[in-house]
Amino acid sequence: MLNVPSITIWGFVATLVLTTLTIAGQSLGFTRIDLPFILGTMFTPDRDRAKVIGAAMHLINGWIFAVLYAVAFDLTPPHWWLGALGGALQGLFVVVVALPILPGIHPRMVSDTRGPEPTRLLEPPGFLLVNYGRMTPIVIVVAHAMYGLIIGALYMPR
Repeated sequence: MLNVPSITIWGFVATLVLTTLTIAGQSLGFTRIDLPFILGTMFTPDRDRAKVIGAAMHLINGWIFAVLYAVAFDLTPPHWWLGALGGALQGLFVVVVALPILPGIHPRMVSDTRGPEPTRLLEPPGFLLVNYGRMTPIVIVVAHAMYGLIIGALYMPR
């Protein structure tokens, strides 16, 4: 049975760490990606509001994925390395599938085949997200691995 208080706390902490690591990667010049900003601009063209909306969405997504991790860890005892492996796989999915298809659904993102327009100004991620910097895939996979590691190490099944 799902330990709701444990996954609520550790899902929040893990998402906070994931977001902090991607922002740190951006601040240190390893990547230009800002996941909350990209998410938020799906709903508003206002850059300041987009960051707030995107941060809230990123947190909610983190909690949703944390629940999925908790369900898995209720079936298999949690281990830090198993969480890290799951997080790395999740990060690979984000890098290889999720973000590269975003131009097809994001109302403000150009695609690799269609240039900027008045309403579409965000750069597309490109293959393995390298349009946001060559280190972007590594930053994303490592940040997601840390997310999974935190949940795998600290979530306590009932």
